[in-house]
Amino acid sequence: MVELDTMKIELQQYEAPLEELRDSLDLDHKRQQIEELSRESEAPDFWTDPDRANARMKQLKDLQKAVQDADGLKTQYADILDLIQMGNEDDDHGIIPDVRTELDSFEEKLETMRLSTLLTGEYDHCNAIVSLNAGAGGTESCDWCQMLFRMYSKWADRHGFTVDTLNMVDGDEAGIKNVDFQINGTNAYGYLKSERGVHRLVRMSPFNAQGKRQTSFVSCEVMPDIDKSVDIEIKPDDIRIDTYRSSGAGGQHINKTSSAIRITHFPTGIVVTCQNERSQFQNKDKAFEILRARLFIRRQEEEEEKLAKIRGEVKDNAWGSQIRSYVLQPYQMVKDTRTEEETANAQGVLDGDIDRFINAYLKMQANRAKAQA
Repeated sequence: MVELDTMKIELQQYEAPLEELRDSLDLDHKRQQIEELSRESEAPDFWTDPDRANARMKQLKDLQKAVQDADGLKTQYADILDLIQMGNEDDDHGIIPDVRTELDSFEEKLETMRLSTLLTGEYDHCNAIVSLNAGAGGTESCDWCQMLFRMYSKWADRHGFTVDTLNMVDGDEAGIKNVDFQINGTNAYGYLKSERGVHRLVRMSPFNAQGKRQTSFVSCEVMPDIDKSVDIEIKPDDIRIDTYRSSGAGGQHINKTSSAIRITHFPTGIVVTCQNERSQFQNKDKAFEILRARLFIRRQEEEEEKLAKIRGEVKDNAWGSQIRSYVLQPYQMVKDTRTEEETANAQGVLDGDIDRFINAYLKMQANRAKAQA
């Protein structure tokens, strides 16, 4: 059948890229690491150091998933070929939609895995700490902040990641003034670092009685949940630690104890708050993690700026630059100003379908790296 033969040709075009992907993943080495980590985890003293043990178990799980995904992709390729052959032998037109669905699924998984190989940064594998802050605009911007928080939560759910809310301040009338949350999953930071910057919303305001079109802004900060071994010095004299009662839902414990923590870092003016955990000790520990992550990002940016000046580059301020516009009225369009990637499915994007923008950013960065090499 012509339809099946056409899809077979389309599939076979991916045979070489699939093998190249498997080679780049170095699956034999990963299998060797899995065996070594599995043996290590069976040692009687493995859990003597819980932090190290948990890190090793996470590494083992990540390696197992990478191998399983790569092997699963190769199996899916063979299964699709078998389906096509069976359909041709039986002259079964009813199998065409099934083959198309499987082929689309294969192409999507292959592209996702290929892009994951671009996440070669030292901390790309880490969990991501995300901070959203409403800009000027009052209730309108606070509502936009809440919409973005929902968008990233939906994206995390699509990828099987989990979300922990660390701190949230409600808007005066609606929405959220600012929220800090952590997305837990392999390569979460590697993907979400592309979201750092200012997000712009254009729509007919539901909070304006005259129905005027409003423009709102929310800044997004993304940091890796870095390991404590990373050299970030925080001097005791450079900080002030305040405790206060947590706000929001949480039961009697939150209302009666000063478990929330606020850390002010004087040299940089960075202020970190955390009230998600039930104990003051846990909130303090997490607040220090966030502070270390923000200081790490600041140091990284300063180094990049110095290199840009040495090379004579004109470099935008990533923290303050507008990276994406979301237009809901009078037409629907979401467009990334860096990659020119765009879609008219604005609602799909707000429901967490942001991979097209993340992937476009990763491709752009990979192309830049090749050009500079």
